[in-house]
Amino acid sequence: MTRKIAQIGIIAALYATLTIALAPISYGNIQFRFSEVLTLMAFFNPVFIPGLTLGTFIANLFSPLGIVDVAFGTVATFISVYLVNKSKNLIIASIWPVIVNGIIIGIELYYVFQLPLFLSMAQVAIGEFIVVSVVGVILFKTFIMKQKWFENIVK
Repeated sequence: MTRKIAQIGIIAALYATLTIALAPISYGNIQFRFSEVLTLMAFFNPVFIPGLTLGTFIANLFSPLGIVDVAFGTVATFISVYLVNKSKNLIIASIWPVIVNGIIIGIELYYVFQLPLFLSMAQVAIGEFIVVSVVGVILFKTFIMKQKWFENIVK
């Protein structure tokens, strides 16, 4: 139990820190939230779902979308990582954050900033696709999954 709590805390801290440190590219309609690569951790072990959700909650406290992003962005992450965890293939799993965040964050941008709905959805989805489905999958398949420490983390 202590190990799980530590994993949740570490992944939440990593997600929030990466997002906030890269704030200029982490928020808005054109975003490359590199912390989203961590959503793929849920594919390997569901223990990462609460950590990623908590990390998003913390990171979104700093969002220009305000409390709306804290609520809906956090829900979007929870839905995404839940679906990532239920997937049987890493590439398919990587598509869930693209779809879910594209829709939910796109709607947020439409309502909060009156940005064009479908354009906002597409811009968020493209950023997610680049970060999670391209960079994330490549990073996991060519490097992370081959590391001994990774095996210890996901057990």
